[in-house]
Amino acid sequence: MAQGYHAAAMDDIAERAGVSKPVLYQHFPGKLDLYLALLDQHCESLIQAVRNALASTTDNKQRVRATMDAYFAYVEDDGGAFRLVFESDLTNEPAVRERVDKVTNECAEAICDVIAEDTGLSRAESMLLASGLGGLAQVVARSWLHSDRSVPRDQAVQLLTSLAWRGIAGFPLHGSEQSHH
Repeated sequence: MAQGYHAAAMDDIAERAGVSKPVLYQHFPGKLDLYLALLDQHCESLIQAVRNALASTTDNKQRVRATMDAYFAYVEDDGGAFRLVFESDLTNEPAVRERVDKVTNECAEAICDVIAEDTGLSRAESMLLASGLGGLAQVVARSWLHSDRSVPRDQAVQLLTSLAWRGIAGFPLHGSEQSHH
């Protein structure tokens, strides 16, 4: 599997597009361009899923759960998109690395916005916490998938939510008019 997910992705794109790989390559200058186009699409879907999860409720415990679940749903997707993003054999390629970093950073930024708004912590402090929560979700969701989903998804999400919530709930909400969820 020298070509790894890169090669698998090419077959997958051609099949979904209903064309042969040579036809597919006619539309892109090279394999890397095609791979990057696919990567952009898959990166954006995780970023959007995290944003949607954060916007789905104002109850912060439910927000944590929804966000954790967004990562689990992403890694569980049959298309294997997360492998393309986080486990690519091309992560040493600068253009690929840049996109993977962008996903991590944009997801953390979205989480950071909520933390900063709710806690009154500085942007830098909020970003550290957000990076921790995003990293926790990503690493644990991938670990869960590689363990052949030995724990049911809902239970796995609940375990991770409990862990994360017990940590982030320790930072009080900013302003006395807000209640602590």
